[in-house]
Amino acid sequence: MNFFLAAVGVLGVASSGPLIAATLGATSVSALAIAFWRTAIGAAVMSGPVVVREPREFARVTGSEFRWSLAAAVALALHFACFITALQLTSVAAATALVCLQSGWIAVFQMFRGVRHRWPVMVGLGIAFGGVVAITGFDLGSSSGALLGDLLAVAGGALAGIYTLAGGKARQTMGTGVYTTLCYGMCAAIVAVMALVSGQPLAGFETAGWLGILAITVCAQLVGHTAFNHLLATMSPLLVSMIILLEIPGAALLAAGFLAEKLPAGTYAGLALILVGLAVVVLGQRRSRSPRRLPARLAELGTD
Repeated sequence: MNFFLAAVGVLGVASSGPLIAATLGATSVSALAIAFWRTAIGAAVMSGPVVVREPREFARVTGSEFRWSLAAAVALALHFACFITALQLTSVAAATALVCLQSGWIAVFQMFRGVRHRWPVMVGLGIAFGGVVAITGFDLGSSSGALLGDLLAVAGGALAGIYTLAGGKARQTMGTGVYTTLCYGMCAAIVAVMALVSGQPLAGFETAGWLGILAITVCAQLVGHTAFNHLLATMSPLLVSMIILLEIPGAALLAAGFLAEKLPAGTYAGLALILVGLAVVVLGQRRSRSPRRLPARLAELGTD
């Protein structure tokens, strides 16, 4: 059952990029509309059990918990804006791989917080960011738009790292249901303001557009991440975090099969470097000496 759930989880999160690209390309749905509805629906779904079982939990949120949740929500909103826009400019495979660098960015941010990483982490970071250079180098030769998409995906990965660290601080004293409801809800509100300022519509789409939004929310947000949350109760966090990395080749295969996406050989080499580098980083981080341990709920790292 665990292997089945792992396969379902990988398929769910890996479908995010291809589903978003297909929805943006074939319908009138805007990038921020996808970010808004998936977080708004996610907040509504996650709030249900808390409201039914212990509604007073929301009244017990402290000022510090609220501030960390708000910081996570801001980072998540900007992450979605960068990643979804990147999918309009560069390939699904490249955008997914570059945004998955969040594990590498977390290791970098930890270094600034005084965490002393072992040499495998540093080697892994070098390999992963070498993959970034390979991908952006090939995209630079194809078009300036693809390069901009790559840079937005890299920024999206860094923002995902900030989201994770801020969420980790909030989750030290908050339950999953309360935190995700608060974070997703505030993220949806921030995205709504961004959409208003940029003039991107949040409604009025054709049926195919709403079906695309629903598919993204169910497959990536609810099925994919829920499967990984369940696996954390029965499998080691290290193994779960390694399985999550399969999102990179999974998204590339889905994009090739359903979107007929073809990439230069050098881009595939870059994807492989990022995958190998992040695997080394994840393995090395588990053995690093740190003044503080990050929460083990790695499934909440997932944002796409």
